[in-house]
Amino acid sequence: MRAVAASFERTTLGNGLRVLTAPMPQAKSVACFLMLATGSRYETRETSGIAHFAEHMFFKGTERRPTARDIAGEIDAIGGEFNAFTGKEYTGYYVKCAAEHRDVALDVLVDMIRNSLFDPDEIEREKGVIVEEMNMYFDTPRDCVDSVYDSLLYGDQPLGWDIIGTKETVRAATRDTFLDYLGCWYRAPRIVAGVGGALGDGLPERLEGLLGDVAGGETPEPAPVEIDQATPRVRVHTKASDQAHLRFGVHSYPIDHPDRYALSLVATVLGGGMSSRLFTEVRERRGLAYYVYGYNQGYTDTGTLFAQAGVDIERIDEAIRTIAGEFRRIADEPVAADELEKARNYSKGRLVLSLEDPKGMIVFGLRGEVLEGRVREPDEVLAGYDAVTAEDVQRVAADVIRDERLNLALIGPFEDAARFEALLPAPA
Repeated sequence: MRAVAASFERTTLGNGLRVLTAPMPQAKSVACFLMLATGSRYETRETSGIAHFAEHMFFKGTERRPTARDIAGEIDAIGGEFNAFTGKEYTGYYVKCAAEHRDVALDVLVDMIRNSLFDPDEIEREKGVIVEEMNMYFDTPRDCVDSVYDSLLYGDQPLGWDIIGTKETVRAATRDTFLDYLGCWYRAPRIVAGVGGALGDGLPERLEGLLGDVAGGETPEPAPVEIDQATPRVRVHTKASDQAHLRFGVHSYPIDHPDRYALSLVATVLGGGMSSRLFTEVRERRGLAYYVYGYNQGYTDTGTLFAQAGVDIERIDEAIRTIAGEFRRIADEPVAADELEKARNYSKGRLVLSLEDPKGMIVFGLRGEVLEGRVREPDEVLAGYDAVTAEDVQRVAADVIRDERLNLALIGPFEDAARFEALLPAPA
């Protein structure tokens, strides 16, 4: 695969706020981001959900743009798109537009983050919106099984809590809740401004003027996750349904682990694409599921390799045994050379495709900068995949896929977890 040219330039403002740019001269658009090293993992039980709630409130009005309509109207007037996302370890806000409107996009974006009103009446109205978003989420088993699984893996610590929070914490939020949260975490050292695409002239000066006076200072770090598992575990969320949704997985590695590329290829062999082992065995050969996939979710100090599927409730036992069997097989048997090469090319191809537009390119860089404190150039990642051997894949799979570390989360018309515990192999 052809090498990708060096893509990112990194600078730091005087207050410690980092700036990451990804010049793409061939582009006609620009993607402007503010990404922060903070998310739901940085909350307490009392403030659970505030990172996500704040994301909503940033769109509700500033002193210069007093209403949500004013903000949206200004982005609509330049034909742009804007949105935000909240994760467990990062939060992002962006505007993407034609390159000629870069300064408008940056002005609106920074104004939202720095000058939002957090009007008490708007907060009260938005509580109802978020509660309904919560209801939608928990009424959608394909999404909600993520919550059941994380709760099983991490228990009563922030990685085990729902990003959206609880109805109690959402309803209890006040203006001071937001201001306290932002005052603690929305500080210059935790913010990375990212701009990708046709950058235009005068960008450093523009960003210095908009962000150079953001408050600096030290911020606390979240407590490291605690993992203590010696036996397989099952959690059942009982819900009347015609289909069962499950996640089956194990604890794995942090995002910066030396074997991260081998682990990624383990996930790809298992469940990446429509010719993967899980898709072939669970859906095509046995007809047990409409969707099934494998994935590795990495965090800064832990991770999890899992499979997820929506399966026939009458054949749930067969589905679990089949998925467990594929996990065991990749740990016990070497991956064939052609299968490894297919997984390697699949992973490399997906990466390259994701970097073809300004938004994808700058998000790739920002995730590395925010979560790892460094940017991995695309060529480094491609080379990492190229270096993985079949022996690496089996060694890593055997290291993380152990009987005592198996976890199974289920949503469906079931009540007895012991029934499913019997399907998991007992640790030696």
